[in-house]
Amino acid sequence: MATVHFLNVKNGDCSIIQHNSGRVTMIDVCNASPTEELKEQIIKAAADLQKGVNGDFRQKLFPVNPVSYLKQREIASIFRFIITHPDMDHMDGIKSVFDAFSPLNFWDHDNNKEMNFEDGSPYDEDDWNFYTLLRDGKPEHDPKRLTLFSGTAGQYYNQAEGGGQGGDGLTILAPTSGLVTQACEDKEFNDCSYVLLYRTGNNKIIFAGDSEDATWEHILANHGDAVRDVDVLIAPHHGRDSGRDWEFLDVLKPALTLFGNASSEHLAYQAWWNRGLPIITNNQANCIVLNPSVSPIDVYVTCEQFARLANPYTQYSAFYDAYYWGSAARKKAVGK
Repeated sequence: MATVHFLNVKNGDCSIIQHNSGRVTMIDVCNASPTEELKEQIIKAAADLQKGVNGDFRQKLFPVNPVSYLKQREIASIFRFIITHPDMDHMDGIKSVFDAFSPLNFWDHDNNKEMNFEDGSPYDEDDWNFYTLLRDGKPEHDPKRLTLFSGTAGQYYNQAEGGGQGGDGLTILAPTSGLVTQACEDKEFNDCSYVLLYRTGNNKIIFAGDSEDATWEHILANHGDAVRDVDVLIAPHHGRDSGRDWEFLDVLKPALTLFGNASSEHLAYQAWWNRGLPIITNNQANCIVLNPSVSPIDVYVTCEQFARLANPYTQYSAFYDAYYWGSAARKKAVGK
């Protein structure tokens, strides 16, 4: 049965799709290489949480390790690993993922990004070096590297084995070759992000990477009908407010949007609240698990306290290893 996992991985991104085909897609990774320092932070956070904090579930202090998360759920292989764009908070622990699961396919884009690591960086230079080996076609592992653009069709990801629509239901909304070229010229790599539409049954889920205005101008001009009235949106750039145009939300009107972790003052709550669009954050819910096989989509969260805020009688699901929160039911947007 199809399942989507939106993981709590500190200030980064990691989503996992278990497709009806049995194939597994991982989109980005962060926090896949835990350290002793992180363990100490978790112990301290657990002690702090016992003191009680009104209105703040503080789940960003309890990140999960995606490698451990997959193994605990007996997911033994990854069919495709998609890096939306070459920022470290989307590839933190990539080497650990490839060592553990040897993904068969690697989606990337040709880019010219370079990185300089300074003392105190929260990221491991080995992950960047490993990524550049993959990017330059000299990998320690040997996945099939694919550089795909908006509208591309291909076997397994959106075509059945014998041809025709089907496969794993992934539509590539962005980028275009032009967006990648411009991102490389400007050294602004958010607008070379993959943006993916995942369809299963009648449901639509969008994974938005760190896409910005130029990307959404392309999507609305070329895929407007496909992205209208989506069920779940994984918010671009973790939901951060980066001085951007939010009018694309008037077309998407997501029934539910999932935000990653960032300081509250950096999150674009108002863009959603002004439109009457509901939000869940990792800091509230910890990990979020979706059952897209039903309409509206069932939503589970791993923070029991947050689930009980929505439903005091919530039930724990052993299948999802999470608590039922509710559904991504469509609500009429304010003023729309």
